[in-house]
Amino acid sequence: MKRLRRFLTLSATDRRLLVEAALFLAAIRLGLRLLPFRTLWRLLDRAPCPSVAAGLFSPDRIAWAVSVTSPYVLGVRPCLPQALAAQLLLVRRGFPARLRLGVAKGDRGQVRAHAWMETDGRVVTGGSESELERYTPLLALDAQTR
Repeated sequence: MKRLRRFLTLSATDRRLLVEAALFLAAIRLGLRLLPFRTLWRLLDRAPCPSVAAGLFSPDRIAWAVSVTSPYVLGVRPCLPQALAAQLLLVRRGFPARLRLGVAKGDRGQVRAHAWMETDGRVVTGGSESELERYTPLLALDAQTR
């Protein structure tokens, strides 16, 4: 009940952003389970995205919305669905979006993979610049801005 009250005290634009982030996270999670990544990427990159006023939200606000909704929609905070949801939110608002995939060596020698989203060279999801330094980038995919 406390969360609902807090949600209702937000501005209408913030509530809309949170709902949009939650819907994108749910759809992307389903897409990752049912489709090969390449197919999902193409669908997301070509999906019709009506332009939303860019001035309403900064990339930081988009990061906030994805971070807040992830635990409720996904149960955990997996990096790839978060990055892809942020991509859609960024592109809809006219921001450039670059998905990065990298690997690092774990504590026990295992390979750890990680995904993060950037806009204009700034990290939006996936951790801070210093946290991401341990990952060797393997792939960078630029989303088409519309």
